[in-house]
Amino acid sequence: MKILRWCAPVLVALAIVWMADASPALAQADAPDISDVQIDGEYGQFPTYMPPDVSKHGYHVDDLINILHVFMILLFVGWGIFFVWCLMKFRARPGHTADYKLVKAKAPKYLEVAVALFEAFLLVGLSMPVWARVKDELPTEADNPIHVRVVAEQFAWNFHYPGKDGLFGRVAPEFLNSATNVLGLDPSDPNGNDDFVSGEMHLPVDRPVITQITSKDVIHSFAIPVMRVKQDAVPGMRISVWFHPVKTGTYEIACAQLCGNNHYSMRAILRLESQSEYDAWVEEMAKGPAEFDEDDL
Repeated sequence: MKILRWCAPVLVALAIVWMADASPALAQADAPDISDVQIDGEYGQFPTYMPPDVSKHGYHVDDLINILHVFMILLFVGWGIFFVWCLMKFRARPGHTADYKLVKAKAPKYLEVAVALFEAFLLVGLSMPVWARVKDELPTEADNPIHVRVVAEQFAWNFHYPGKDGLFGRVAPEFLNSATNVLGLDPSDPNGNDDFVSGEMHLPVDRPVITQITSKDVIHSFAIPVMRVKQDAVPGMRISVWFHPVKTGTYEIACAQLCGNNHYSMRAILRLESQSEYDAWVEEMAKGPAEFDEDDL
């Protein structure tokens, strides 16, 4: 019985791994292959441990992270020194006995109060303003933003653009079709006639971008490290996130939430372009898929 009790978890784990490998239906066959795409920027290179920052507001997030790291280093070094000092001073040695009386010292209390006040400053003085600036203060239409719907699924990102008219067509679950209508666009809605869906995210620089993020199946997490953007994609919810790219280049979009057995492959490409290049891409995508005659096939 003891052998069975120890072996049962191992057998269950092996069965789960076998089922995952033997279930190709769980994988997203249309997930784009970006293994050969050249990504701009160097990640984690000394002396910068952060990804490149190509967003207008990214330095606010970086400043907050740097301050937190300095604070953590000071606490780690300070408490480490105090710990070693206690080990040396109160070590067991001949002629010394334990003193069970409480130590009445003011310095530790002052230090604890100072740490608590600084943590309150980090939360109220730094973190909450950055959150409000990045998450809540969405650009207005006067800022001429780009609107994109981001729809996650196992295991791909779908980017829904409104086309030239700037109006998104209606979407509904009853119109979903994995082969011809991956987002469920209503064919009777005229606003959706020029809408298109892309597996890559193209954006012009020097314009704010407002995204509406959702999911078709499980919880994913829309993450663009170079934009300092990360937001969960939750089924049944549309969550707005904005950012402002300032530098052209090709970068990576990742899923930061474990979403299934092919989570590792849920990647996409972000192409930041000039306004003219972006307009040309929209013009090309709005034409729809190419049509072929029988002679061409």
